[in-house]
Amino acid sequence: MLHSVGGESGDQSANAHKKRRENLREENRERGFISPSAEEHSVRVSVRSAAMNDVKLALLGSEGAGKSAVLVRFLTKRFIGEYASNANSLYQKRLSIDGRQLNLEVFDPCSQNVESRCILEEPVDWADGFVVVYTISDRMSFLNAKNILQQIRESRRETCKGDMDVPVCLVGNKQDLCHSRQVSEEEGRSLALEHRCIFQEVSAAENYLDIANLFTRLIRHVMEHMKHRSERRRYSGSKSMAKLINNMFGKRRKSV
Repeated sequence: MLHSVGGESGDQSANAHKKRRENLREENRERGFISPSAEEHSVRVSVRSAAMNDVKLALLGSEGAGKSAVLVRFLTKRFIGEYASNANSLYQKRLSIDGRQLNLEVFDPCSQNVESRCILEEPVDWADGFVVVYTISDRMSFLNAKNILQQIRESRRETCKGDMDVPVCLVGNKQDLCHSRQVSEEEGRSLALEHRCIFQEVSAAENYLDIANLFTRLIRHVMEHMKHRSERRRYSGSKSMAKLINNMFGKRRKSV
């Protein structure tokens, strides 16, 4: 079960998160949850170039939705039919998108159920973007995806003031099981529109390109979002400095 982290402040919280991530990487390597092909493309945080961009995604969904299969398909181009993990996994890969070198980290926690109120072990503000997966052949997984999207919004409201519109991709997996469909494509699009998400139906079993395209699209959205967020912070800082200077000179003029 995943637990939220609270009660820490400042450097203590940052150091605790870093330590957990380091332990998680080591555990995943020992248990084999990081595939060899994915690890070939990984890059250690300690040797990352300053020119590289770090993009962190969290992958969420019900058990049986195929979220890990979707991710492994993207990372390795291979399909794993039976993939049941009872442990959290952290994947890393170096990418080049639009001529920019990126370091991608994807946190793939244990599957979330409808009753779960905590969707991430670490605070929700760790991730720059989210991939929420359901299967079109299981209505319960769709309802759970709806619950997860709501939790993301509520958690961002509490932990990331002024930055609730984090990039999210809603993915309807197992498109190859149309004969067993329980969730229409229109329902998926409607839910994505309600939460301002990217939406796509895919088949991890049959189509690598669709999955590669949706991750590329989400990563582009994340980078654009990060750029705007940085610009807002610089603008806010400039306004604060201008206000401080005006106050200082205003007081000085009054005292003359």
